[in-house]
Amino acid sequence: MVEQRADGDRVARPRILAIANQKGGVGKTTTAINLATALAATGQRVLIIDSDPQGNASTGLGVAPAARRVNTYHMLLGEARLSDAVQATAIPRLSLVPAGVDLSGAEIELVGLPNRESRLRSALRREAVDYDYVLIDCPPSLNLLTLNALVAAQAVMVPLQCEFFALEGISHLVKTIERVKRAFNPGLEIQGIVLTMFDRRNNLSDMVAADVRGYFGDKVYKTVIPRNVRVSEAPSHGKPVLLYDIRCAGAEAYLHLASEVIKRERELVA
Repeated sequence: MVEQRADGDRVARPRILAIANQKGGVGKTTTAINLATALAATGQRVLIIDSDPQGNASTGLGVAPAARRVNTYHMLLGEARLSDAVQATAIPRLSLVPAGVDLSGAEIELVGLPNRESRLRSALRREAVDYDYVLIDCPPSLNLLTLNALVAAQAVMVPLQCEFFALEGISHLVKTIERVKRAFNPGLEIQGIVLTMFDRRNNLSDMVAADVRGYFGDKVYKTVIPRNVRVSEAPSHGKPVLLYDIRCAGAEAYLHLASEVIKRERELVA
């Protein structure tokens, strides 16, 4: 991504997307690591920030706990720069800032720090110019870690499981995004909503998809992520599904989703 500076020079800036949903178990981390892999496969330079204390994105990319000594926690607390925390992954053009167990205590420590809600934004603005996309995998709750992600991001991607309470959960997230927009980040927007764990054999999936599309319209991606056993298996092998089994339906869906994301981003700057 490129933006115009006041002096007329054009400088590289990444597109920063927060992958967020205040409800757990919706495929948020699965979407983060597989979308990142698919974007990297198209030639984009991608960075994942694992901002969830559970560290599932780090595990899903094969980074062992012992290799996370410098991580998102140290970056947020100002004890390390972004460049100190970044690690290469097995996927070309995809890098990671991992999450360690110490991140679970970051919220308490951030409370007393100046600019506590914008520390991630500051870290990324200083050093993230080498990337086309930065994807932030948020915790499944609204806390200071999620707030930092929403303040740092230009847009939010919302994974939404095809289940009965889906719309109720997303309405809370939309209100949160509006509050963050008013208070801290006027440019924040919803980049898109991706329907996950879609089961074509289940009428409920079709009903939920129709309801979400009826309410959010074009904000909902055409691509849906199917419920797929290979997608579920891949994290236990420390691999995105695109490396684990690129021919499965889940891998193909994430490749299609990456194409949609890139298309939407290009339309924004056209």
